[in-house]
Amino acid sequence: MSSEIQSSIKAAASTLATGLISNYNGYLPGNTPGLLSSPYYWWEAGVMFDTLIQYFHLTGDSQYNGMVSEALQFQQGPNADFMPSNQTKTEGNDDQGIWALAAMSAAEAQLPGPPGKTWVALAEAVFNEQVARWDYGTCGGGLRWQIYTFNTGYTYKNSISSGLFFQLASRLARYTGNSTYSDWATTSFNWTTSSGLIDTEWNVFDGADVSTNCSAINHLQWSYVAGTFITGAAHMYNITTGSTQATWKSSLDGLLNTTLSVFFPSGIATEILCESIAACTVDEKGLKGMLGRWLADTIQMAPYTSSLIAPKLQSSAQAAAKACTGTGDGCSFVWSGSNSATGNATGGVGEQLDALSYVQGLLVGSASVPITSSTASGSNSSSSSTTTSGTASSSTVPVHSAAAAINMDSESLGVGLFAGFLLVEMAWLLL
Repeated sequence: MSSEIQSSIKAAASTLATGLISNYNGYLPGNTPGLLSSPYYWWEAGVMFDTLIQYFHLTGDSQYNGMVSEALQFQQGPNADFMPSNQTKTEGNDDQGIWALAAMSAAEAQLPGPPGKTWVALAEAVFNEQVARWDYGTCGGGLRWQIYTFNTGYTYKNSISSGLFFQLASRLARYTGNSTYSDWATTSFNWTTSSGLIDTEWNVFDGADVSTNCSAINHLQWSYVAGTFITGAAHMYNITTGSTQATWKSSLDGLLNTTLSVFFPSGIATEILCESIAACTVDEKGLKGMLGRWLADTIQMAPYTSSLIAPKLQSSAQAAAKACTGTGDGCSFVWSGSNSATGNATGGVGEQLDALSYVQGLLVGSASVPITSSTASGSNSSSSSTTTSGTASSSTVPVHSAAAAINMDSESLGVGLFAGFLLVEMAWLLL
């Protein structure tokens, strides 16, 4: 990637990040760090901070690191497990998992933190608690959606809770080299497939209720649920060898091919359940951005996937640009069809997260590989666990082996916001 094009993408991402952070006032005196104002729930704040960590990792722009670090530390709660007192009555396993993944990203990107604190320790605390909640008593395993019996959804085993746990375990396995994490990643993935929540065609479904012993599958499909299983499988592919790696590659390929077919029907990221009928809720408007972020991560863990993923990142980034205002603080959720014009831009958190995730994802080909405990410098990212011998390897295939030559047409990438993009087209080449 030429330095000129890279600078243009970074400038566009910076504009979108500024628009995103304009929705957040938790850093101001008298406000609560880590929380977004209504109508946004706690989990979406975790997604926002995780996205800003990826922004730092891909662009090198550290201007938001202080507020991100402050937010993660404030929301970790009294037991350093992302169960703060202001959320425990309504917090689910999926909510906790999203914040744990943000801590994991902070470790992998070496986000600065206060002396004596470790980001991985926060992620490990959540992992340990969710292992204790793994419910063999019903449906042969899996995580329930809710943590507490008094919350609606306690009897529901949703795929996103188990999927976030799977991703967390796989990333901890890569980071620490501890086989306990890779074993649990395998256990959680195998349960999801054996229960039918991932079917033989690699569709990922929403969940099932314990009242039917999970025999009646809810066949709704959401983009981020597929995304967390894709990147988890990519991490497992990355740390394994031989026949085990071949097995993970088969799973990764199946998930990736189906997901790209389902959620990119015209080559552009689409939340298929609600987008075409303009029925997406505030929550649902941020889901396809999570898919985009995890697809970019997948390229780093399994560079061979670039030939499939990169064109989708490109086409979606271009479409998002056309649906954003020139100032970058107002983006439309819909990127294709008659409702994709900037006149429908709302600038909500979900819409900004979506656009930023796909635009900054274009930089993944020239970004450094996320670090591990053996490659980390300093103490802020190091694991509190003792690394044990196992199948996990601390090394990765360098992402530069999937280096990208990117060319951009400024006119095709939207008015105003992407005026800095140059040249004619984008092509991703495996070297």
